[in-house]
Amino acid sequence: MPHRMIRARRARLTLLSAGVTSLAVLATACGGSGSGTSAAPKDFKYLSVTENTTTRATLTALSKGSCKAENDTLPLKVETVPQAQLDQKLQLLAGQNALPVQFAAGNAPALTKQLAESGKVASLDAELERLGVADQLEPAAVSTIKALYGGKLEVLPYEYNIEGIFYNKKIFKENGITVPGTWDELVAASGKLNSKGVQPFSASGAQGWPLTRLISGYLYRSLGPDALDAVDVGSAQLTDPQYVKAAEEVAALGKKGYFGKGVGSIDYDTAMNQFLTGKSAMFYMGSWALANISDPGQNKVGAENVGFMPFPAVKGGAGSVDQYPSNVGLAIALNSKSFDKKTDAWVTCIAKNYGSTALKDHGSISGFKVNTPVQDANAVTSSVRKTISSSKQNVLWFEALFSTKATTVSQTNAAGLVNGSVSPEQFMETVQAALGSQ
Repeated sequence: MPHRMIRARRARLTLLSAGVTSLAVLATACGGSGSGTSAAPKDFKYLSVTENTTTRATLTALSKGSCKAENDTLPLKVETVPQAQLDQKLQLLAGQNALPVQFAAGNAPALTKQLAESGKVASLDAELERLGVADQLEPAAVSTIKALYGGKLEVLPYEYNIEGIFYNKKIFKENGITVPGTWDELVAASGKLNSKGVQPFSASGAQGWPLTRLISGYLYRSLGPDALDAVDVGSAQLTDPQYVKAAEEVAALGKKGYFGKGVGSIDYDTAMNQFLTGKSAMFYMGSWALANISDPGQNKVGAENVGFMPFPAVKGGAGSVDQYPSNVGLAIALNSKSFDKKTDAWVTCIAKNYGSTALKDHGSISGFKVNTPVQDANAVTSSVRKTISSSKQNVLWFEALFSTKATTVSQTNAAGLVNGSVSPEQFMETVQAALGSQ
């Protein structure tokens, strides 16, 4: 991880919209010292998001296998909430001093940082060192977390992902398309597919972020790996011409119909299903999708027909195709008040066994070391794992350094960008205004 990404971020924390408990009130009510209940937990409760099935399935498998003894002492209990409601739920629980032992971190790092400042989130640097399992995390995953959380290890990497474009090898071959190396080649390939009645991309406009990821991908390739750092520190703005250019390029894909019909109403699962049933040729996504790709019940095109390519180069751009966007998925934070001997035992067991179990059972790559050898489920998983291990420089994603408010504004306006109801200039102006109001 480059040095520029390790330095502490100038976090722009902001209040959520009306109707949601404000973070400022939360911090005041809870006290900056982290005062509140310190009662030993009665169960190993995990608050997850409904959309993420892999993490809770892996924890359940551990509770019945490698961590059965820990589970017998402190039973795993899983609660879910839709991802769109996660931030509100976390704020409510924090205000009541009722956060569970572990919970999905907020949709933007800003919320977790605020909870940490009010003493609600455990400092995992210290806790994992105390338990003697700090070495069970992959260094690249730790670097990514610290880049997001101001140089601190505030979450666990139950996922570690790089992002790129999954593509249908069979569709490419049938249509005489080679893997695009440049943005221009990608656009040309999309046009060729579209002319033959094949939908080039599937994407979720309802979630928004699968579309804004394309904007940041273009920015990193055209302006280089510091493109969004410059916005973060105020030396550039999203309304600058070279930034608007990225939004224009993505909007053009939508204008030409390359995302298919009704992209604004398509949710994550539907977009995934479109790709895995052969209804689209490409799918920009993170390596967490390997769990779906490895599941024959979901993947009707066959894992052998799925390839993975980096976001293509932009002609004359300052970025490189080997600079992969990386993230730790919807990472997991732990309640600072929940650590006792029983919790210690669970966390230690997870650190030593989660990586192997997630990879074996789901083909899912985490930020934990794989201590038990696991044979990759398929060639595309092997390819992605090799790419991760050889990656020299990673970047973040479009909203990674945004506040909760700016993240929401960006993602809720993304569908409008590709369906033409919001111009590229309007999109970037709206997001920049949200950043500027912090």
